[in-house]
Amino acid sequence: MKKLIFTLSFALSMTVWGQKTAAKNNNLVLYAYQTFNCDNKGYFDPGKYKKEEIDGVYKLLYQFNTSLFDSHTVFKLSDLEDVRKNKNSYLQQLEKQYQEKKKELYDLKVINLPEWKKLHQETIQVFESEYLLKKEELIAYSDPSSLKNSTFYKTCKEYIDAVSSPDKQKMYAVWKKHTEEKSRNNGDPQAVMAKFNAQFNDPKKDDYALIDLCGFAFHNCANASFRSEPDDEGIIYQKFDKIFTKLKQDCDEP
Repeated sequence: MKKLIFTLSFALSMTVWGQKTAAKNNNLVLYAYQTFNCDNKGYFDPGKYKKEEIDGVYKLLYQFNTSLFDSHTVFKLSDLEDVRKNKNSYLQQLEKQYQEKKKELYDLKVINLPEWKKLHQETIQVFESEYLLKKEELIAYSDPSSLKNSTFYKTCKEYIDAVSSPDKQKMYAVWKKHTEEKSRNNGDPQAVMAKFNAQFNDPKKDDYALIDLCGFAFHNCANASFRSEPDDEGIIYQKFDKIFTKLKQDCDEP
């Protein structure tokens, strides 16, 4: 009799557990989203997460993870001329994009866990720094001395002092040093130095120096100062996927 009671009790408890599990799964909410090469259908527990908060985290990972501003990269003299000619227009565009994206970014609701709160704050910091860098560069192509007041002056002092100095020889020396360093990391260092020598002997050499020192040396230095190391392992993206109790993925072949 005791064995029969135990068996019935165990069977009843397993039935109840199964019913609870089924009920829990039935309460899951679908969240469809796209990643780099996958269409995803995640099912989350509304008792743990709110859709608005998942939306916020998703936007941080897949929308605010790249540049949000128009790029006016200066590679050649015609690019430099364009930026100088349209500086005011480009600055207005930048300001408009900044104000629009700032409100959206700052108002995001994210899941109340340390990793997502941290990601939100880090994304805001990168956003603000990128805006300042874009603005400073647009102005500096017309007025290099403006970089003396740069947010990144302490970090990138060598390049800023070079382009803003009235002593052109100082600028040329830093330009040559930068080019030599660049050539050592190039598969054809002779070609890099040959290009430098041709530009150095060109009547427009001051503009060529500005393109190299402002558009590349200063930009890379400043950009590296506020961007964290890339998440090569994709750990933060894996954490996002784990928000979902069930996840179905339809991915393109790499």
